[in-house]
Amino acid sequence: MIPHFSREDVSPILYYLGKLIIGLGILMTVPVLLGIISQEWAPAIDFIISSLLCIAIGNFLLMTFPGETELNWRQGMSLVSLSWLAAMFFGAIPLFLSGHYNSFLDSLFESMSAFATTGLTLVNDLDHMAYSYNFWRHFMCFIGGQGIILVALTLFVKGGSAFKVYVGEAREEKIMPNIIQTARFIWFVSLTYLVIGTIILFLINIFRGISPGRSLFHAVCLFMAGWDTAGFATQSQNILYYHSPAIEVATAMLSLLGAVNFGVHYAVWTGRPRELLRNYELRVYIVSILGLFALICVGFIMYFPFPDYLSFFRKSFYQLISAHTGVGYSNVTPYHLVRYWPPLALLGLIFAMGLGGSSSSTAGGIKILRIGLFLKGMKKEIRILTSPESAVIVEKIHHIKDITIADEHIKMAVIIILLYAATYIGGGIMGVFYGYPFLPALFESVSATANVGLSMGITSPGMPDGLKVVYIIQMWMGRLEFISVFVLFKFMLSLKSPQ
Repeated sequence: MIPHFSREDVSPILYYLGKLIIGLGILMTVPVLLGIISQEWAPAIDFIISSLLCIAIGNFLLMTFPGETELNWRQGMSLVSLSWLAAMFFGAIPLFLSGHYNSFLDSLFESMSAFATTGLTLVNDLDHMAYSYNFWRHFMCFIGGQGIILVALTLFVKGGSAFKVYVGEAREEKIMPNIIQTARFIWFVSLTYLVIGTIILFLINIFRGISPGRSLFHAVCLFMAGWDTAGFATQSQNILYYHSPAIEVATAMLSLLGAVNFGVHYAVWTGRPRELLRNYELRVYIVSILGLFALICVGFIMYFPFPDYLSFFRKSFYQLISAHTGVGYSNVTPYHLVRYWPPLALLGLIFAMGLGGSSSSTAGGIKILRIGLFLKGMKKEIRILTSPESAVIVEKIHHIKDITIADEHIKMAVIIILLYAATYIGGGIMGVFYGYPFLPALFESVSATANVGLSMGITSPGMPDGLKVVYIIQMWMGRLEFISVFVLFKFMLSLKSPQ
């Protein structure tokens, strides 16, 4: 599928990378307008500088590497991985200029966390951050949740190149007849929910006595980070800031919607609501949520630090939904998780984060469909061992359509599961290397790799720079689900070797 690289691969990759960087510069005009409306002149100038820099560098790449050719598989996947690194770098520039980050590395961390829809943050004094900077943090979540490449597919990349970069961004299902239509449908769904979700959150904030302008800003940002399962918030206390059950219910529902396969959304939108009941992935997802909540309940049997059962359900179930959808919103503090959550309950959250949401959704993690395929594979092997040798064993599932499970499906599911598990454990070991206890280090590692954003307090501006780099790499690899990153590594190594 992916033949050997050559130096001729460089030109088309950098040509399309230039287009994407230009697109990112154009998107920066949105916070420029917000800065002008809010009379935040210094932030507006920072975004103008950043936007012009993106457009200038993008055009430089277009002029230096001219020619719009169709991408092959190796070029498409390398482009995807490079695009996310470029987006991280250029997205970090206005954040660094804001003065809310201790170093450019911290702003790079924040930018990758946003685009990868993780939600781990290193920002200082978030409560006094200008609207335009804060909006940019959430807008990056919205762009990254649908996929940076979906911007390119919608605006720039055409023809046979489209499917190569679409798959490289860890998406496999064509919802519409072609990839360009699929990309535009995903954006249409997201923008539709943006309007609906913003209105709901805006009304909740208005009823709570928040001014209309501030209510609108909070509503838009909460939606973008909730729908795209990112977990950034406009205030340092995250969802706890609002002390509002209505906000918690609304954000939980948004994150659940964002964690559902876009193919299921399409089925429902086109008059097939029964897909919600028939879809195998959704069934496994529901069982997983209920099972892990039972595990969390067992964890609190010996130690119950809540005033009543309603408070317990509100805090624990919200954390579980936040973990399992990958949204990373929290109505408790990291200190509360460290001080009051028993190890078994924390393991429940770790499993939830690690498993993640649905395939082809805004959620991260292993993905429930792969877990379902793994379980079907186990069932198939057991049936083979207990059936006559002449028996033909076939396993099927319904996922958007009826699918006969092939050995190749199970093989790929197991490979990705093992890669995630190894990265989770490897990041935990790195946390221990830097002096943190293993359980919090594993928690933070899974949160970074699965693009969740819940934290036990390790992620902070004061944590070691080496660990920041580790988490950046984990967020990047986890969001792209490894394969396109490995292709990029092969590409970079082949450029150094003799041709």
